[in-house]
Amino acid sequence: MELGTNFAAKLEPFLLISKSAKGAAAAKLIQDATSAQGVFVFAELLELPNIQELANNEQHAPFFSLLQVFSYRTYKDYLANKDSLPQLNQAQIIKLKHLSIVSLAANRRILPYSLLLQELQMPTIRDLEDLIIDAIYLDILRGKLDQKEQQLEVEYTMGRDLEPGKAEAVLAALQTWASTTASVLSALDNKLAQIASYSAAVAVDNEEHDRAYNVILKDVSKDTKKRGPLTAGGNIMRGVVDLTDAMDVDEEPRMKGRKGMAVDAMIKQQRKRNRF
Repeated sequence: MELGTNFAAKLEPFLLISKSAKGAAAAKLIQDATSAQGVFVFAELLELPNIQELANNEQHAPFFSLLQVFSYRTYKDYLANKDSLPQLNQAQIIKLKHLSIVSLAANRRILPYSLLLQELQMPTIRDLEDLIIDAIYLDILRGKLDQKEQQLEVEYTMGRDLEPGKAEAVLAALQTWASTTASVLSALDNKLAQIASYSAAVAVDNEEHDRAYNVILKDVSKDTKKRGPLTAGGNIMRGVVDLTDAMDVDEEPRMKGRKGMAVDAMIKQQRKRNRF
């Protein structure tokens, strides 16, 4: 399941109340919504006319600004402007720190503890790790604490509300991503087509090779059957006879005494056998 899929439903009761809330009631509604457990998206509330009117009221404008901070800004932004914003209670501080982790994770997957300690103004690493673990249980993010390397490895996070003017930048980034993806897919398609063509050519070559091999094998088999084993043996014996005749011519002058007579007898005996 995608992270934060039920967050919009948690905001629904505040949207119903806001239809009749104005002035101080609307400001109080903002305080309640930003403090409520499980409410982490505020765009729909921020866009309501009753809430938008607070921006033009000097007394209640700080609450509208506070809602903007919770929608798309960070705890560090709050600290930079805290003199002009309402004071946060403990629930709001923890929630804003959780949302700040989400914003930081949008720019980098590995978040060093040193960065988080500074951005979230956490007193100790133990407090920081407890904060991150709570965020994971709240389904705000998914990741792994690497205590050895002192860092948070982020896998997924919920999506935060977009700041006005940022939608165009996100759209441009998505268009660039789509164009790059299309180019990569086109290159992959061409490569796959080349591989398929090469594989088909190799298959044809292998088929032709097998066909030629089988034809040669059949011809050799037929030739062997026609000659038969006796013919083959006869050819061998003729070779022996020819070799013997050559020995008669070349070696006869040198064959003397008993040894020469023994060789002559062997040659004569072989000739008799060949006649039959």
